[in-house]
Amino acid sequence: MMTTIGKISVLGIFDGTGKEPAREVLSKPGQLDPWECHSDLLDPQGNLEFALGGFLVLAGDRKILIDTGVGTISNDKYEGGLFLENLRGQGIAPEEITDVVFTHLHFDHVGWATQKGKVVFDNATYRVHSADWKYFVESPEANPGAIRKLQPLTDHLETFDEDRELVPGLSSRHVAGHTPGSTIFTVSSGSDRAIFLGDVVHSVVELTEEGWEAVFDVDPVGAKAVRSMISDELAASGELAAAAHFPQFQLGRIVTSDGLRKWKLN
Repeated sequence: MMTTIGKISVLGIFDGTGKEPAREVLSKPGQLDPWECHSDLLDPQGNLEFALGGFLVLAGDRKILIDTGVGTISNDKYEGGLFLENLRGQGIAPEEITDVVFTHLHFDHVGWATQKGKVVFDNATYRVHSADWKYFVESPEANPGAIRKLQPLTDHLETFDEDRELVPGLSSRHVAGHTPGSTIFTVSSGSDRAIFLGDVVHSVVELTEEGWEAVFDVDPVGAKAVRSMISDELAASGELAAAAHFPQFQLGRIVTSDGLRKWKLN
């Protein structure tokens, strides 16, 4: 579904679906089963299902991708492969993409950055926070698979360290925790804004309730603090937001009623 933010259009591009056992990946210390009240968000096997893909941002003459899905991975948890097909379904060929920005460099966000050592969006400038590039590519402890996937981007790459407008209408904000260089992006046009959270949260429960922890976080303490901060900000502002894995990439808002926070789709 297309969302209009002032003069900018945003559309989720579906790549596939992931699933993880919810009780193993998201928990609340001190609470025996925090999912007991949220069974409606899980499949019959207790899995949390993730949408995999990214967001297409159409801003003037720029065609921007926020993340690039999981790629051609196919296993018992993750199934991708539809990103380019669905992008073309919007009338856009890979060579028309002008910019790719990454919320972070986990495998399910960079899948179509390269394929078999070749840059997929070869006319685009790729941008990521320098802390993630160092962690995933340049660190002595970097995963060899991440290096193989990402190193071909070097000649197309711009890293950034400061929060700033990266391209007209799209600004970065560093929120280290999930990964060292995790970044949220604000798309703005006139007085309209929408916040793209990446993996600051994986489920709406992390925005509406305090205390959730995710096993995916490189820095669990930092990530937990970021989630709390962002939830408070969104509740206060009422601004549109989207996370990388929410169902159907739908944007929504935090609304507060009787002291409880709820997620309301746009």
